[in-house]
Amino acid sequence: MSLPILSIRNLHKYFGRLHVLKGINLDVQPREVICIIGRSGSGKSTLLRCINFLEEPSEGEVEIYGLRIPAGSRGKEHNRLVHEARLLTGMVFQEFNLFPHMTVLQNVMEAPVIVKKMDKNKARELAEMNLARVGMLFKKDEYPNRLSGGQKQRVAIARALAMEPKIMLFDEPTSALDPELIGEVLEVMKALAKEGTTMLVVTHEMGFARDVADRVIVMHEGEIIEESTPQEIFANPKQKQTQALLERYRSGRSE
Repeated sequence: MSLPILSIRNLHKYFGRLHVLKGINLDVQPREVICIIGRSGSGKSTLLRCINFLEEPSEGEVEIYGLRIPAGSRGKEHNRLVHEARLLTGMVFQEFNLFPHMTVLQNVMEAPVIVKKMDKNKARELAEMNLARVGMLFKKDEYPNRLSGGQKQRVAIARALAMEPKIMLFDEPTSALDPELIGEVLEVMKALAKEGTTMLVVTHEMGFARDVADRVIVMHEGEIIEESTPQEIFANPKQKQTQALLERYRSGRSE
């Protein structure tokens, strides 16, 4: 087996006295798609945010593509490592966070030009290629206020891909969308998975997790309580919390 793209060791996160993540250990292999499921408040989104240090972990270690970052460090070297880690991860949020004064193309070009100091012609070519990947090249000259929610999220995915990350992190990317728009975003994510994109996805979309994931991880109260193939998790969940979670989804009850 090849070396993991992402390794997390004994990761803890406290917000004051609140212990949100409790000793998380996780390896993600190249080309692997992992879906993280769990009740709201179980620590799923905080875990993603700790991976690229949008939240500073309290204890433990994150290693991305050989770049090892211990929690709790400070200073210039730590800041440099965090910057490098963010270049290796693409993040797609619940909200789209597109710049309203920029066209679709400009939104996707911005980070490669500003952060990676990429030549504008190369950045344009890269942006157009990634907009084509998500089916949004035809809207490249539009502004975000002319797009549907699903189209905005597809542009946000293209923007993350344009940084050529080693791993894509998705934090409930369909939760802000109207039901009729969810499918178009999930189809893009399915296509990325088929291309071999390494993906860590926090999601409430059980059908996507069942059909696309290589592994499903179940979180409960800041801990990973179960992980296995989708077939095993959905057909034969071992933990009572997993059983209750899946029952809630099957019955259509919200979190």
